[in-house]
Amino acid sequence: MSFGIKDHFDPYNVFLVIATNIPQRLKTAFVLQGHKCQLNIFIMFVIYMFVKKCFEWHVELNVYTLYFCSVLFWGSWGSSEDVWMKMLSKEIKYEHSKSSLDRHPSLRPKMRAMLLDWLMEVCESYTLHRQTFYLAQDFFDRYMLSQSDVQKDQLQLIGITALFISSKIEEIYPPQITELAYVSDGACLEEEILQMELIMLKALNWDLCPETVLSWMKLYIQIASLYDLTNLLVAQFPQETYIQITQLLDLCILDINSLDFKYGVLAAAAFCHFMSADVVQKVSGLKWEAIETCVNWMAPFVETLMCYKSAQLKEFGQVPSEDRHNIQTHGDYLCMLKEAQEKQSESLEHFFPPTPPSSAEKPS
Repeated sequence: MSFGIKDHFDPYNVFLVIATNIPQRLKTAFVLQGHKCQLNIFIMFVIYMFVKKCFEWHVELNVYTLYFCSVLFWGSWGSSEDVWMKMLSKEIKYEHSKSSLDRHPSLRPKMRAMLLDWLMEVCESYTLHRQTFYLAQDFFDRYMLSQSDVQKDQLQLIGITALFISSKIEEIYPPQITELAYVSDGACLEEEILQMELIMLKALNWDLCPETVLSWMKLYIQIASLYDLTNLLVAQFPQETYIQITQLLDLCILDINSLDFKYGVLAAAAFCHFMSADVVQKVSGLKWEAIETCVNWMAPFVETLMCYKSAQLKEFGQVPSEDRHNIQTHGDYLCMLKEAQEKQSESLEHFFPPTPPSSAEKPS
C-alpha cells in the first residue's frame, strides 16, 4: 500500500484521483470532439480504474458510491468547453516559479538541471513515457516551492520519489520501488522513498493532475494536424516532428528560467519554432503578445539544437511503433544547456548599451 491510502482517502477522494488523472490522449479527444459519442467508454474506463484502485488500496466501497461517481463524472466532463476550461484553470491552480530555488540557499540551478537530466535517463532505461517525466518534473518543482532550506544530499531522493509517484499515475506497468532504489546506486533506500512519498503527497496537497507542458504541446500539435475527426484518440501528427519539438522542450525545461512561463505558453513558444505564428495562435488561443517573450527566450536553445543531430525515433523492444514517440529519451542535454545559456548571455551583452566612459576618459 505504497500511497498510504487507507489512512488518508475515502472512496470519493479515490475517484477524484482517478478521474483527474485521465490519460492525456482521452482528454485531448474530448477537447477536439465537442460531443458525447465516446463518453460512455470514457466513464466505463474511469469506473473500472476506480474499482481497481479501491481493491488495491483496501478502500471500502459500495454501489451508491459508484453511482455518485458516474453522475459526477457525466456532469463535469460532458463537453469540450468544460474540459478546456478545466485545463486552463490548472494553469492557475498548479503554481510553479523559478524562485523556488531562492528558498534553498545551498542549491544551484545546475543541480536541478543535473537531477532532471538524470531522471530523463532513468525514464529511457525503463521505457517510461514522456508524460511520466513531465509529471515528475512538475511534482519536484512544486514540492521545492513549498519547502525551505532543502539540502543537496536530499535532491536525488526527492527526484526519484517524484518519478515513483508519476509512474504509478501514468504507467500501466510502473517500475518497482526496488528498481528505483537500485538505479539510485544505493543513495536512496526503499524505506526512504516510501517516507518521502507521503511527505511529498501531503506537501502537494494530493494535487497530482497538472496539465504539463507536454500535455499542452500534444494538444496543440494534434489540433494543427487534424484530418480525421472520427479517430481522435490516434495521433494524427508526424512522429518525427513531435520528437523534435519534445527535444526542444526537454532542453528548455532543464533551465530554471523556463519556470517563468506558464506551461501552455512554453509549449506554444516551442511549437512556434516549428509552425507559423498564425497556426500557433489558432490552435492555442494565445495572442502573439502572450508568447513573444517566451519565443525570444527560447531562440538560443533552438540555435544550439541546430548544431546537433536532429532527434531520431528509437525502437524500444515491446513498445509498438505507433507509441514509440511517447517514450522519454535522453540526450547530451547538459552540454546543450551550457551552450544555450552561453548564447543567451552573449545576446544579453549585445542588448544592453555599453558602459559610458568616466569623465576622465571623455575627450576634451
